[in-house]
Amino acid sequence: MTGPLLEVISRHWGYSTLRPLQQEAMAAALSGRDSLVVLPTGGGKSLCYQAPALLKNDLTVVVSPLISLMKDQVDALVACGVAAAQMNSSQSSLEQRATEKDALDGRIKLLFISPERLMMPSCVSMLRAACATTFAIDEAHCISHWGHDFRPEYRQLSALRDLFPGASIHAYTATATETVRRDIVAQLALRDPLMLVGDFDRPNLTYRVLPRREALKQVIGVLDRHGGEAGIIYCLRRSDVDTLSSALQSRGYSALPYHAGLSNEARRSAQEAFAAERCDVVVATVAFGMGIDRPNVRFVLHTAMPKSIEHYQQETGRAGRDGLEAECVLLYSGSDAIVWKSMTEREEERRQTAEIDRYCWGTTCRHRALLHYFGQQYSSDTCAACDVCLGETEDVPEATLIAQKILSCVYRLRQSFGIGHVVSVLRGDQNERIRTRNHDRLSTYGLLKDHARNEIRDWTYQLVAQGFLIQTQDEYPVLRLGPSSREVLRGEVTIQLRQPAVAKKPDRRRVRAAIAGAGEGTVNGQLFEALRSWRRRVAEARHVPPYVIFGDRTLREIAASCPTTLVELRNIYGIGDAKLSAYGGALLEQIGPFAAS
Repeated sequence: MTGPLLEVISRHWGYSTLRPLQQEAMAAALSGRDSLVVLPTGGGKSLCYQAPALLKNDLTVVVSPLISLMKDQVDALVACGVAAAQMNSSQSSLEQRATEKDALDGRIKLLFISPERLMMPSCVSMLRAACATTFAIDEAHCISHWGHDFRPEYRQLSALRDLFPGASIHAYTATATETVRRDIVAQLALRDPLMLVGDFDRPNLTYRVLPRREALKQVIGVLDRHGGEAGIIYCLRRSDVDTLSSALQSRGYSALPYHAGLSNEARRSAQEAFAAERCDVVVATVAFGMGIDRPNVRFVLHTAMPKSIEHYQQETGRAGRDGLEAECVLLYSGSDAIVWKSMTEREEERRQTAEIDRYCWGTTCRHRALLHYFGQQYSSDTCAACDVCLGETEDVPEATLIAQKILSCVYRLRQSFGIGHVVSVLRGDQNERIRTRNHDRLSTYGLLKDHARNEIRDWTYQLVAQGFLIQTQDEYPVLRLGPSSREVLRGEVTIQLRQPAVAKKPDRRRVRAAIAGAGEGTVNGQLFEALRSWRRRVAEARHVPPYVIFGDRTLREIAASCPTTLVELRNIYGIGDAKLSAYGGALLEQIGPFAAS
């Protein structure tokens, strides 16, 4: 089986090897055995149902969540010489009838369709007549009650088994805990499915969690490390999106806003500009991202803590889909957890908030912590790709003593004041509120006067996150002692607090190495940029996103080896027969001046 598959994959996609678990997933698709495939973003899930479809005599139906994503996938397949088509509400009735005829006549191998249209009786009849015997469910976590981005339309897919009893059903997702996986299997009524769960680790991603202090300055710092590169900035609220995008635009950054409060035209324009590389950065709420298949996103920045680790994994997964290095930065404040808790009622959601909160203030390797959450173990001693392992954070000296001072202050204030007032007392501030209440006479007044306000605030929130303090959910939240606070005050517990390491900043060389991947010195940067410009022009002329033409990894390999013949080009990653025929001559023209120098 591997021989024919590799031949098909090489001919159409220009890949010479398979990634982990791809062969097993393709074997299930070819044999007609149901499967659930969980592979990390960039792990090659799409190829698991695309390549087998070319070796089968029947029709493979791909259930895709968004029209924009569907279109990009079909465009990419057609560019590779694969007979693929789509059916969705954006098409005219004439286009839909033409697609139906192609499917019935056997001229289509892969048909992409939305869950809503799939469930229409007329569509069911057409697919039965077209001998659709294989169904691939993309973004399958949307089916689960426990999955994020819950979509009611996806739950209708539970009827697939009854509508097509002889078909095989294959679910694909990048993010699914064991609970979500069980729910997907139950909802789709998968029969004895092959369960394939890959390594969730994304070694090409560098994770950083920073205390949110001067947010705009911190955001600009990330942007300046990635000049001219693509990035997504996530904000918690629509108003935050508007404020931040305006601030960045006024400073000359190519940034567009995206949230549900904007018009359909504004959202579509921002998404298209980002996909077409006319815009470097999108500032958005979590409403943005699922329809984006751009593989060369070099950074994802969260200006506040996400709702859950599942959300975080999915959103950061949009970085570095091409396998090259990318950066994921999370600006965190302990107040984020309070906000999320005030917005949620379900116990499951509160548990998820507590998990992501622990991740943020955690002191272990970020890669290790994420894998542990998804039930996997991290084998290496250090990832060398997170703020903890890179030494960008450090333990706060005398953390237990500092914690005792903070807890004691809360106690002296009779557990009746909020964090701002507690910090002011600890710093020894002189203000009317403190004087009128005689809080300047407390024994804890000024105990931390040598520390900055934001430092004390960060430490206090870390104590909240660790359960030594409790912040009430009232309109005016106050701090109270947690159940184990007395043990801290008596010195029976050792406290660990974290802070950014002094004079330790992200390694710009590591971030900039994203373009080169295997090493900056191996790539002709000028040729790489020339190829990017050429790719953008071709994509605009063909009305497709640039990555449909070629990915960054392909351009990087060309810029590293400077091939001068079509035979040499054909050996480059990502160049199959169709793309060699369409673009080979033009590529050699672009390479020519650099190869001669």
